[in-house]
Amino acid sequence: MPERVEGVPAIEVQGLSKRFANEVVAVDDVSFSVPRGIVCALLGGNGAGKTTTLSMLLGLLLPSSGSIRILGEDMLRHRYRVLPRMGFTSPYVDLPQRLSVAQNLTVYARLYGVPQPARRLAELAEMLEIGGFMSKPYGALSAGQRTRVSLAKSLLNRPELLLMDEPTASLDPDSADRIRGCLREYQRASGATILLASHNMQEVERLCQQVLIMRRGRIVARGSPAELRHCYGRDSLEGVFLDIARAQESAPC
Repeated sequence: MPERVEGVPAIEVQGLSKRFANEVVAVDDVSFSVPRGIVCALLGGNGAGKTTTLSMLLGLLLPSSGSIRILGEDMLRHRYRVLPRMGFTSPYVDLPQRLSVAQNLTVYARLYGVPQPARRLAELAEMLEIGGFMSKPYGALSAGQRTRVSLAKSLLNRPELLLMDEPTASLDPDSADRIRGCLREYQRASGATILLASHNMQEVERLCQQVLIMRRGRIVARGSPAELRHCYGRDSLEGVFLDIARAQESAPC
C-alpha cells in the first residue's frame, strides 16, 4: 500500500462542475477538501448534486471541468492507483441476485486481491452480524440485510477512503445504531476517512466532524455540526438543513 503523505487531504476538489447533454448543470464550480482520518457528511435535498459528486469522486462520471485529487493522486489521470484504496457502499446498488452472500463477497475479495479472503469474510460476518445468512442467495435477503452485505463488500479491502450513500437506509433503529458503532470502530482502528451522504441528521451529528451542504449544485454551507448550529441559531442540524433547503438566497455559513 502506498505511503501516506502527511498533510495531504484525503479528498481535494477544485472548481468541479458537471453539465449533462441537455445543459442541466448538476454540479456547479464546487471546491472542498476533506482531511484524512475524519468522518465528513455531504448533505443536500434531492437534486442538490450529491450523487453526481460522489460519482465523480469514484471515477464513474467524468467532470465537465475541475480537478479531483484522492489520497494525493489525480483521480482523472491515475484513478487505477487510487481505486484499490477506496470503498463504496449504497443500498441502491444491488449485487448478483442468484449468488449467495458468501459467493458475492468472495468474488469481490478476489477482485480486490484481499489476502486470506475466507478469514476476512469471517471477520466481517461477525462485525456486521451477517453470518446467519451467508449461504442465502442475495436476492432472498431483506432490504436491511442487503444494506449490511453492501457495507461488508465496501470494507473487504480495508479502504483508506470510504464513500457511503445512505449507509443505514432500510435498517431499524437498533440495527442502524450497531452499524454506526461498527463504522466508528473501523474508522478509529484504521484511521480511514469516511465521506457519507445521508438524510439522517441525527446520524450525521453523531458520526461526523465536518459537514458540507449542497444546494442547486453548489456547496452553500460547511463546518462542524456545532458550528453550523451556532451559525444558523438552531438546536439541531435538521433545523439547519431545513433553513438551507427552503432559503431563497445563499446560506450565510
